[in-house]
Amino acid sequence: MITFTLCLLALIAGYFFYGRFVERIFVPDDRHTPALTKTDGVDYIPLPTWKIFMIQFLNIAGLGPIFGAIMGAKFGSASYLWIVLGSIFAGAVHDYLAGMLSLRNGGESLPEIIGRYLGTTTKQVMRAFTVVLMVLVGAVFVAGPAGLLANLTPTRLDATFWIIVVFIYYIIATLLPVDKIIGKIYPLFAIALLFMAIGILVMLYVHHPALPELWDGLQNTHPKSAVLPVFPIMFVSIACGAISGFHATQSPLMARCMTSERHGRPIFYGAMITEGIVALIWAAAATYFFHRNGMEETNASVIVDAITRDWLGAVGGVLAILGVIAAPITSGDTAFRSARLIVADFLGMEQKSMRCRLYICIPMFLAAIGLLLYSLRDKDGFDMIWRYFAWANQTLSVFTLWAITVYLACEKKGYSYCITYLPALFMTAVCATYICVAPEGIGLDVRCTLPVALSAAVLAGSCFSIWYWFFKSNKNIGK
Repeated sequence: MITFTLCLLALIAGYFFYGRFVERIFVPDDRHTPALTKTDGVDYIPLPTWKIFMIQFLNIAGLGPIFGAIMGAKFGSASYLWIVLGSIFAGAVHDYLAGMLSLRNGGESLPEIIGRYLGTTTKQVMRAFTVVLMVLVGAVFVAGPAGLLANLTPTRLDATFWIIVVFIYYIIATLLPVDKIIGKIYPLFAIALLFMAIGILVMLYVHHPALPELWDGLQNTHPKSAVLPVFPIMFVSIACGAISGFHATQSPLMARCMTSERHGRPIFYGAMITEGIVALIWAAAATYFFHRNGMEETNASVIVDAITRDWLGAVGGVLAILGVIAAPITSGDTAFRSARLIVADFLGMEQKSMRCRLYICIPMFLAAIGLLLYSLRDKDGFDMIWRYFAWANQTLSVFTLWAITVYLACEKKGYSYCITYLPALFMTAVCATYICVAPEGIGLDVRCTLPVALSAAVLAGSCFSIWYWFFKSNKNIGK
C-alpha cells in the first residue's frame, strides 16, 4: 500500500504544481469566450464552472479508467507508474492545451485545431479519422453498460433490450441542446462515479491488502506475457486512465460553455487528474482481486461487480455499478455529439435547427447500429472493435500532441514546446509499435518492439527538428 499511497499523493501534487506550470506557459487571460460571443441555445451555452467540470470528467471517463485500469493491472506495478506519470505529464497536459486552443479559436473542433497547426491535408484526414473514432466509441460504450444493466434487472430484460434503450437515449441526448440533458443529469452521474471511487478507496485502506510495491520489481505479471509485452500493450490497454485522444474531442464541447479562460486548469487538467485517481484506485482493487482469484477472469464487468458487492455491500454495490454504467453511456452520447459538431464544422452547416442536426446524425447512427450488430453476431466482434478503438484513440492523441507542440514552438518562447514534444515522441513510439506487434495489427515478433519504437521516435523527432529549423530560419529572415 506504500506505493499506492505515494502514487495517489503524486497525482494530487501534480495538479497543483505541474498543472500550474503548464497554465503559466499558456497564459490564460480575461478575453470573452465563445459561450458569451457565439451563444446559440444549442451548443454554445454558458454553464457554471462546477457543472462543466463534472460534465467534462464524466465525458472523458467512459470505460477507460475502470476497465482499462483493470486490464492494465494484469501487467503488474508498472501500471501504477504509467497511470501517474502518464496522467500528470501527458494526459492532463494534452487535455488542458487542446481545450484551451479550442477556447481561443471560437470553440473549434479537434480536427480544425490539428489542421490549423499541421496543415490542410492532415486536417482532412483527421476529420474522417475522428468521426470514425467517435462512431466506434458510441458502439463500444453500449455493450458494456447493457451487460451490467441486464445483470441488475429481470432475465426478460436482456442485453439486447438495454442496447436498444441506451441507443434511444444516445439519439435524444445527441440532438437536444447541451443544457437540457447533459447539463442537468451528468453532474449527478459524475457524483455517483466519484462515490464509487471514494468507496473503493476507503475499503482499500480498511482491508489494507498486500499490494505489490515498486521495489519488488516491474516484471510483467500478465498470464500471456510472452506475447503481450508491457511496452506497448499496457500503454494502449490503460488508455483513458493515462492519456486519450478521445478527451481532446470532448474538450471543445465544454470550451463552448466556459465563461472564463482562467477556469481551464480545474476543468481540463483537473478532470484528467481526477480520472487518473479513479484509474489508480481500480488498478489497485483489481490487483487485490487477481491475487485472491487468479487472472483467469477476462470480463472486467464481472470484476467490477464482484469488488463492489464484496466491499460496498448490496446498496453501495448497486450505486457503484450505476456509476460505472453511467460513465460509458455518457461518453458514448457525447462522442456522437462531438462527431455531429465535427461534421457541421466541415460542412459549414448551422446547428440551431433540428433538421440540420438530423441530416448529420442519421448516417452516424446507422453506421453505429451496423457495428453493434457485428459485435452481437460475432463472439469476438466486441473484442476486435475494442482493440481497434484503443489503438485509434491513442493515435489521435499523437496527432493532437504534435499539433500542440507546433503551436507552442510558434507562439511561446524558449523550449516550452518540450512539455508536449516529449510525450508526443513517446506516444508515437507506443502507437507505431503496437500496430506492428499486436495480433490485430501486422503481428511482428515481440523482439521487434525496441527497434520499431526507436525508429518511430527517431523519424518523428527528425521531422520535427527539420520543420523547427526551417521555421526559425524563416522567422530570422523576417526580422
